[in-house]
Amino acid sequence: MLPFYLRTALILLLLLPLNGCIRLLLKPGREFEKYTPPPAPDYAQSGNWAALPTRRDSADAVPRHSMLRDEQATAAVDVFFVHPTTYYSPRHWNGDVRKKWLNKYTDRTTIKQQASVFNATGRIYAPRYRQATLFSFLDKEPNGQKALELAYSDVRAAFKYYLAHYNQGRPFIIASHSQGTDHATRLLHEFFDKPTPLRRQLVAAYLIGFQVKPNEFLTIKPCTDSLATDCFVAYNTSDAGHESPMFQPSIAVNPLTWTLDSTLAPASLNRGAVSIRFKHVHPNFTDAQIHHGQLWVHAPRFKGFPHFPPSGRKALRYSRHIADYALFYMNIRENSKARVRAWQLRSK
Repeated sequence: MLPFYLRTALILLLLLPLNGCIRLLLKPGREFEKYTPPPAPDYAQSGNWAALPTRRDSADAVPRHSMLRDEQATAAVDVFFVHPTTYYSPRHWNGDVRKKWLNKYTDRTTIKQQASVFNATGRIYAPRYRQATLFSFLDKEPNGQKALELAYSDVRAAFKYYLAHYNQGRPFIIASHSQGTDHATRLLHEFFDKPTPLRRQLVAAYLIGFQVKPNEFLTIKPCTDSLATDCFVAYNTSDAGHESPMFQPSIAVNPLTWTLDSTLAPASLNRGAVSIRFKHVHPNFTDAQIHHGQLWVHAPRFKGFPHFPPSGRKALRYSRHIADYALFYMNIRENSKARVRAWQLRSK
């Protein structure tokens, strides 16, 4: 269940303009500089990771009525996953990784429903971090940017800890969603957008659910086919026929064809969507078409595949942001394995 203040915000979206509602309910009451931020996570402590391959956690999950299996124990690569915003409170600009309720909510939502897509491909490492609260993305003052900078400092520290203590020279995928993609994009700028030995270990990046500009990187290009490596996948999903101002301008790779082609990809290419209830795989669930940097879909409307927000301002009502991974769960799962195999062949 969503936290009380987010449930209230979504209800009031029916009654108030979006900006007024968000400012009323979600804006922290004090300037960033007037808060004492929570202490930085110590990534030597396993509790500061939402997912580690050496223990049982939500990233091990598979849909209940499927034949899928968690294959991390035998995986030849790693996945460094940066989760999206799960902290919406107006109390602080950044979430506290010591809060059990926040960690439980993160684990049963994004770690289970998104990070798990990679558990047949690699060993999943997903750090907890002092994520910026949702309002940070709407703030016109410096507070929001400062909150995001603090969040990125944790993601960067976690990635460096992963490299020093867990990686052991293995190839890896970087994957993310929403706020996590904002931070993962910065990781690629800082560590990979230049020829380095570390770059040779990068299989690909899945930078989903946030703005990734067409000219975002100097040397890292979008993936142009299903087996391309040393490249990135990006897209933002919305209902067909509706322009969304969120995260634009962006580039999109179609997760049904894994190309930049704007031709409509039919639903017959959809290997299976998985709803937020995580019970079934639904093949042929939706088509997909790239339109002006967005990914348009004709997806059924029912509870398991929500819009974001579920009601409110028209421009946002047709976004499928929450379901960016869910709508193409099996395609991402199978493609990440295929890219690893292609990377291994090229590296021999």
